[in-house]
Amino acid sequence: MALTGLDIYKLLPKTNCRECGFPTCLAFAMQLAQKKVELTKCPYVSEAAKAQLDAASAPPIKLVTLGEGSFKVQIGEEQVLFRHDDKFYHETAIAVRINDDLDDSSFNARIEKIKKLLFQRIGFEIKVNLVALFNKSNDAGKFTSRAKELISKLPHGLILMSNNPAALKSAAEAVKTRRPLIFAADTSNFETLGKLSKDLNLPLAVKGKSLDELSNLTSKLKEMGVDEMILSLETDGNLLKEIEAQTLIRRAALKKSFRPLGYPTLSFAFAPDPYAEAANAVTSICKYAGIVVTDLVEPHHILPLLVARQNIYSNPQKPIAVEPKLYPIREPNENSPLMFTTNFSLTYFTVEGEVDASRVPSWILAVDTEGLSVLTAYSGDKLNEKVVAAAMKKADVENKVKHRKIIIPGLVAVMSGALEEELGGKWKVIVGPKEAAYLPKFLKETWRPD
Repeated sequence: MALTGLDIYKLLPKTNCRECGFPTCLAFAMQLAQKKVELTKCPYVSEAAKAQLDAASAPPIKLVTLGEGSFKVQIGEEQVLFRHDDKFYHETAIAVRINDDLDDSSFNARIEKIKKLLFQRIGFEIKVNLVALFNKSNDAGKFTSRAKELISKLPHGLILMSNNPAALKSAAEAVKTRRPLIFAADTSNFETLGKLSKDLNLPLAVKGKSLDELSNLTSKLKEMGVDEMILSLETDGNLLKEIEAQTLIRRAALKKSFRPLGYPTLSFAFAPDPYAEAANAVTSICKYAGIVVTDLVEPHHILPLLVARQNIYSNPQKPIAVEPKLYPIREPNENSPLMFTTNFSLTYFTVEGEVDASRVPSWILAVDTEGLSVLTAYSGDKLNEKVVAAAMKKADVENKVKHRKIIIPGLVAVMSGALEEELGGKWKVIVGPKEAAYLPKFLKETWRPD
């Protein structure tokens, strides 16, 4: 468990020399416990105490990095079991499996599908992060060739999956610049793969049939100098066992500070039915996989996983918001309709999508409601006539449109009169539809600038 200020104080020299900038060693220890100061500020701490304090202050779950560039993946360093206690920090990486024994046409077709698994949602790019290359051929040359082909055609990070240590060594050496994950060390090959991981400075997956087996393996690999590891418990596709194992690993790391299990995890979501596989994947995203490997590659199968992941890894204490300002849609002019909504991302992008679909060039004013939706903001007095009037003034809407009409959300029709009064009677307030889905019809049939 994390050391308290008193625990840290017992390891300090207790000289009260003040060279750290604090009046006493106890005051310094209290600040150190709150991570407001670094241990290096103490010039007299012993090496033994330093090692103990460094170990205690290390994150309970190791941070592991795969890939590079915009597809670099970092998993681990989570601090809580439950999202509402704080938030989850490093989102689950989604990996799509591809077999090395596919013929060239099928292999390239799957690559093309993977390229398209990238979407825009509420202003964010969501995507598949990794490709898991499975050495189904058991041929080292074929495996290495396919690995090279993947990094030449895709920017994604790689998982090299094989039961053949020679094939893993050949492929890992060939694509080490992409920083792939080597899968996987077990009781039969951990010494060989541990040396490979250390020599190439690449993360290593560790698989076992039980938590005891996993912890024994990670301890031995740690002694060999392997630093970045990912755990994979063999559960034979049993979802209940998978949830139980993931929870026990997370609890052991966070609640018991059990270092041998203090690593991110990898789960396989494979199932005969694509919808069952998607359900398995979403379950693993929630509880608590660092990587989920799937055979799904169709957009309508993958998108729900990415949306679920985005929702789980957003900060529950901070609404996702867009910048409050005036947004032009489809090159509007001075006669184009003007409307407002809140700066809650989901609300704004829902409205934007429907306005864009209407093909009517328009202006959308995103009013600053601290990221709250229309009704929530209105009920909390974050959205009222004064707020809207101030937003209109700040965005200089009078110089953007020559008409004096503003469309307001139908859900807050009650504020129409107050807004007209706040605007000095110079603007006509038009009550729009309650649902964004009706905006295209409303704009086409109702809007008139004069």
